[in-house]
Amino acid sequence: MSALRGKTLFITGASRGIGLAIGLRAARDGANVAIAAKTTEPHPKLPGTIFTAAEEITGAGGQALPLAVDIREEAAVLAAVAKTVERFGGIDILVNNASAISLTGTLETPMKRYDLMHQINARGTFLCSQACLPSLLQADNPHILNLSPPLSMEARWFGPHVAYSMAKFGMSLCVLGMAEEFRGRVAVNALWPRTAIATSAIRNLLGGDEAVRGCRTPDIVADAAHAILTKPARDFSGKFLIDEDVLRAEGIADFTRYAIDPTQPLVGDFFV
Repeated sequence: MSALRGKTLFITGASRGIGLAIGLRAARDGANVAIAAKTTEPHPKLPGTIFTAAEEITGAGGQALPLAVDIREEAAVLAAVAKTVERFGGIDILVNNASAISLTGTLETPMKRYDLMHQINARGTFLCSQACLPSLLQADNPHILNLSPPLSMEARWFGPHVAYSMAKFGMSLCVLGMAEEFRGRVAVNALWPRTAIATSAIRNLLGGDEAVRGCRTPDIVADAAHAILTKPARDFSGKFLIDEDVLRAEGIADFTRYAIDPTQPLVGDFFV
């Protein structure tokens, strides 16, 4: 299985960044992409909407379905999944990419922010998986891919931002449990970047374009995701994968083209 032609992907948070990059990579194969995201109007600090993403995906050779979805809302998720199935006849792949981040300590984390991270990251991933699974169980080569870190219960990953770490590891726990629950029927894996990725969230966190010179582009995660999603689901599940390692296994050794500025040292990502 070398391509995603005719496959249908339901991608959360696909209006920009890594989610959009994964959608564009699939679109180049001729895939159908349901863009499940909140942004319907241009935002001053966040480029892209579900509609501009749909235009890009169509331009890349795929079919697009823009869906205004807040994945904290069960009814909205169920409706979006139903529209995707109605439009494309089913769902082959779910990419749980939507995420909220706040790198704050315990005393600096308002409960509203804590709730947002857990509702989007852990609960949203569980909800979207639950909603898509009936269709995935009928697909020929079904995959769930969570953009979440390898499970590592080391204090250093929790101490600086315990609320965020709990929420992200909640997504990884979904991989651990669902891969076992649906073994042999649906592949469930996690993917995480070796280095920081130049997304809007990271730009805002680090302080603008100059601060992301040591990052890689979202394309490295998209290419790694493509390699994962084209593997046989029955034999490739329950794995916690790093983008660079996935691509090395595919025979890629030079990652220079993914660097924002190849002259700068790369910034490592959290949890790796």
